[in-house]
Amino acid sequence: MPSGDPHGPRWKRSRTQIGIGRALPILVMVLTVFADRFSSNEERYDRLLAAAPALAAVTWSVRGTVIIGLVAIALGVLLGTTSGDPFVPDIAANEAALGVVTAAAAWVSRARLRYERDLRELTAVAEVVQRVVLRPLAPRLGPVDLHLLYVAAAAKARIGGDFYEAVQVPGAVRLMLGDVQGKGLGAVETASVLLGSFRAAVNDAPDLPALADRLEEGLGRYGAWDPDTDAAERFATVVLVEIPDDGAVARMLSCGHPAPLLQHEGRVGFVPFADPSLPINLSGLLHSRHRVEEVAFVPGDRLLLYTDGVSETRDRAGVFYPLEERMGQWADEPGERVPALLHAELDAYGAHGLDDDVAAVLVVRRSPGTGADAGTPGP
Repeated sequence: MPSGDPHGPRWKRSRTQIGIGRALPILVMVLTVFADRFSSNEERYDRLLAAAPALAAVTWSVRGTVIIGLVAIALGVLLGTTSGDPFVPDIAANEAALGVVTAAAAWVSRARLRYERDLRELTAVAEVVQRVVLRPLAPRLGPVDLHLLYVAAAAKARIGGDFYEAVQVPGAVRLMLGDVQGKGLGAVETASVLLGSFRAAVNDAPDLPALADRLEEGLGRYGAWDPDTDAAERFATVVLVEIPDDGAVARMLSCGHPAPLLQHEGRVGFVPFADPSLPINLSGLLHSRHRVEEVAFVPGDRLLLYTDGVSETRDRAGVFYPLEERMGQWADEPGERVPALLHAELDAYGAHGLDDDVAAVLVVRRSPGTGADAGTPGP
């Protein structure tokens, strides 16, 4: 699926935080009882019980919050009577205040649960949009295996301005990986337009330059149809790749996109682009012809396509993530493991974790006879 590992570092941290949050109200009550019992009568701690229902509202259900509040009230009465306080007015006043806190906490818990329900519904809608706009990649197309990493910067949004697609056409496999300038819904809108243009043109375009022109035309038409949309002003970097079924090469065209990493005959290095094109929606600023680079791509070779969310991740000292070095270290790792390794490394390396959309596709050329071709011939 086009997302990060659902059981990755962020998920584990979230589950740990929820567990701690659920334990805190109980811990507060236990510590309050011990502190009150093992201190002098002049030192009173029973008033700290009000923190228990307040904390419960953050992670517990309304019923659980009320139960914790009632337990806190019962403990308050017990501590007050064993300390010799008169029931009226001291104990009654304290427990009345605790009852008010419990009622307020129950209301907060109810509001939180309503918000969480709305968020789940929005997340479900986002997942549907994700499946429509960013379909899962087939693990095998023609002569290549494909391994995907996709993580949106806004994790709850599930989809961002990075986009990808891979389609098997007669005689070849064509891939696109891109990154829309900016974030938010405008970037998602632009990405969906470019994906639609790619899917419409990928089978008919005679070559990669023609395909790049169709992307440009599609975004231009969309902007003309709705001049007020953000898509009319946003640009996107794109890399297009074509891998013939019967050739030991890979053809690439870059529209201002970071250079892919090629692992060929044990060596890892960036693919040089002598004359990259301008990003999509900026080519009108300077007339130029698209130039295709062709590199050797034999069985066993790997090609990593990625967005700047990978290459521009920095540590606290401002040092960029050493992608080329890491890919060299993972040269012997199974292809299916590389996306998970890359995700974990980026999350740990970044000064603030992953704060940008991340998309990466590892393309592995299979040896002949290692399995039947899979995938559909078109979108």
